[in-house]
Amino acid sequence: MEIMCLNGWGGKLHENLLPYVQTTAPEILCLQEVVHSPASEKDWLTYRDGEHILPQRANFFSDVSKALPDHIAIFCPAAQGVLWDDDQSIPSQWGLATFVHKSVPIVGQVQGFVHKAYSPIGYGDHPRSRSAHGVRVYDYSSQRFISVTHMHGLRDLNGKMDTPERAEQANRLLDLSQQVSEPEDVAVICGDFNVEPDSETLRILADAGFSELVTGRGFSSTRNSQYKKPSRFADYLLISDAEAVQKFDVVYYPEVSDHCPLVLTL
Repeated sequence: MEIMCLNGWGGKLHENLLPYVQTTAPEILCLQEVVHSPASEKDWLTYRDGEHILPQRANFFSDVSKALPDHIAIFCPAAQGVLWDDDQSIPSQWGLATFVHKSVPIVGQVQGFVHKAYSPIGYGDHPRSRSAHGVRVYDYSSQRFISVTHMHGLRDLNGKMDTPERAEQANRLLDLSQQVSEPEDVAVICGDFNVEPDSETLRILADAGFSELVTGRGFSSTRNSQYKKPSRFADYLLISDAEAVQKFDVVYYPEVSDHCPLVLTL
């Protein structure tokens, strides 16, 4: 079974990302930073937050769903705010999504928040609401249950340092993983955590028995040339049973986002 984790960057590089996920078609795709704007038929809208202005693929969730027609698509919003079509405001939901191939039975799910709660009117003040989603599936090839839980960790304008909010976030993420898992499962936790490798977040998950594979397998970054800031880590993938790992890779090319896909084969 192949599991991919990726921050999709709001679909900014969709012309690279869509063919990539269509060709690789992992059994489970955990995708963060997903835009869903059902009130608009435009291809692109604009996100505005002071001087922070980004193009957003207006219906990124639908784009990926169409690229993976043989997958069950689940969207988990964190907030609804507005994107802009010139001077017209468009209601738009923002969150994460999970795509599971139809051949893989989903036998359990959990959805919740690791920071704050759903924001129905506006994206809110920083650090903003953050959602998480987990699935429990049965893998017929290995004849075992696997749970996969992912989140997009809160963005603190002051940086990626440890904070009480991030510690609480890690514990909520762990709790969601435990809710969707049974003791015999191979459990995977992944996402864009927005923390450094020496963070309290990763220590909390390690203390719960999870092995972190990005730095643990010697990778020096989860960013590519699209990302211009000095910090080179944001994304992590952890597993409860390291012996179940057949292969793990951080994919630097093709560049489908300013984050690198993390790809686990069990």
